[in-house]
Amino acid sequence: MQLPVQSQSTLFAEGWEAAAGPVDLVEIARVADRCGFAYVACCEHLAIPRRLAEAMSTVWYDPVATLAHLAAVTERVRLLSHVAVVGLRHPLITAKQYATLDRLSGGRLILGVGAGHVPEEFEALGVDFGRRGAVLDETVEALKVALGPDEFPKFTGERFAFEGLGQAPRPVQTPRPPIWVGGSSPAAVRRAAERGDGWLPQGDRREQLPGQITRLRRLREAAGIEEPVVIGTIAEPLYVGEPGWAVGRRTLSGSPERIADSLREYRAMGVQQIQVRFRSRSREELTDQMLAFGAEVAPLLNG
Repeated sequence: MQLPVQSQSTLFAEGWEAAAGPVDLVEIARVADRCGFAYVACCEHLAIPRRLAEAMSTVWYDPVATLAHLAAVTERVRLLSHVAVVGLRHPLITAKQYATLDRLSGGRLILGVGAGHVPEEFEALGVDFGRRGAVLDETVEALKVALGPDEFPKFTGERFAFEGLGQAPRPVQTPRPPIWVGGSSPAAVRRAAERGDGWLPQGDRREQLPGQITRLRRLREAAGIEEPVVIGTIAEPLYVGEPGWAVGRRTLSGSPERIADSLREYRAMGVQQIQVRFRSRSREELTDQMLAFGAEVAPLLNG
C-alpha cells in the first residue's frame, strides 16, 4: 500500500491526514508489517509550484528519509519508492542513498522509478524536462550497474560515466535491489518492458489492464528479455464491511468474500501484486481496515 500522510494530493488524501504526522506513519507501517502487507510506499516531489499547490498540496515527504525511518520500526515489510524521480539527480547520488537504505533495512528496498510530470521541478535543478524520458532510460541502466555487486562499478553512457569510484555499503540484495518502473504512458510501458524488473501502472482502470499487459509482454519478448517481470496494479479504493458513510461510488466495499472475488479478477489478467488504498476518516479507522483486510480478505486471495 501507498502510505497516507506522506503525500497529500487532493486526488487521494483523506481529510484526517492534514493533521497527521510521523507518529501516524510509524503506527500504520507497523500495522502493515504485522498484517502481512508486501510493501509500504512513499512518493517523491521536490517542490510544488504555486499553480499546482492547491490541487497537489506541498506535503510530499522525502522517500529516502521516510522509508529509512520506517525501516527502523518494522521488520518484514518491504520499502518501495513509488515513485522516485531519479532523473533529477546523478545516478551515483541515487545509488548511494538507496544502497544505504537497502543495507539499513536488511535488504527490503524496491526502487520504484518514474519520469516525473512537473516542469518547474526540473527547471529549478537545470534538468531538461523535455528530455526526461531519455534521461530516465539511461539513469535506470546506470543504476543497475551502480546498485550491483561491484564496489567500483563502471558505466559509460551519453550523459553519465563513472569508473574507479567505490561506493559502500553495498546493497544487501543480490545481484541488486529490484527496479520497478511506474507509469502507464506508451513510453513508460516500453521502459518497464525493456528495462524494469517490475511495472507499476498509474491510473489504468481495470478494463484497460489486459491490453497494457499484453503490450508489455510483447515488448519484453521483442527485446529478448527472458527474466520475468512483476506486474502490478492499483486497485479501486476499498472498505471492508458496510461503511455507513459516503465512501464514493468507485469504492469496492462489502464482505471479505465480495472484495476477494473482485480482486481475484486481477490475477486472471496476469497481475501479481495489487496496491490497495482504504477509505477512512481517521488513523484508527484506517488501521482497523488494514487489520480486517489482512485477516479476512488476504487469505482468500492467497488460497
